[in-house]
Amino acid sequence: MTIDRDDLLNSILESLDRIQHIKAEDIPNIDLYMDQVTTFMEKRLKSTTRSPEDKILTKTMINNYAKNDLLPPPIRKKYSKEHILLLIFIYYYKGILSINDIQTLLNPLTSKYFQTNENINLEHIYEEVFSLEKIEVEHLKEDIIKKFTISQETFKDAPAEDQEILQLFSFISILSYDTYVKRLLIEKMVDSFKAATSKDDSLKHSEAKEKTDKNSRK
Repeated sequence: MTIDRDDLLNSILESLDRIQHIKAEDIPNIDLYMDQVTTFMEKRLKSTTRSPEDKILTKTMINNYAKNDLLPPPIRKKYSKEHILLLIFIYYYKGILSINDIQTLLNPLTSKYFQTNENINLEHIYEEVFSLEKIEVEHLKEDIIKKFTISQETFKDAPAEDQEILQLFSFISILSYDTYVKRLLIEKMVDSFKAATSKDDSLKHSEAKEKTDKNSRK
């Protein structure tokens, strides 16, 4: 097996350049029916799929997200721009997090910022988070080049006919380990996020109860 190392690395780096998030301004400001939502998501995120037959979003997925309280119910069978923002977050998260973890992250945001007129709303949060994309892509490129270079220094004592495939295995393994460690870190942070938001909810509940008790004594 012959692997063109330069072509492999260049292909990986070019694929990063092709990854583009959906800008909030490109999401329709009118409410959409479910078919229109799935069509929009398919069109804008299809380039991120591994195989042509892979689906970005289906009606069943949307219904399941609603049943699991990941997504607020539609209004008269229509989904708003903020529904779509949440669906985009879910799409990216579901590759690395469980449904429960995604729920832990999104529920506090949905309860506080979904369809609000405050300065900070879901669209603002979305734009702020995804504004980091360009910087992060450049960091990822540097990291991938570094890991690729390291992998090319492995198995120097292997037979020539085996060296390329073993070095490719090394490259895949070092990237996988990086992903594994980051996933563990993310899970720990999600647990901390859950504890922090639960504490905040408990405090608000106590304050509300205290206020109710005071009013009842008047």
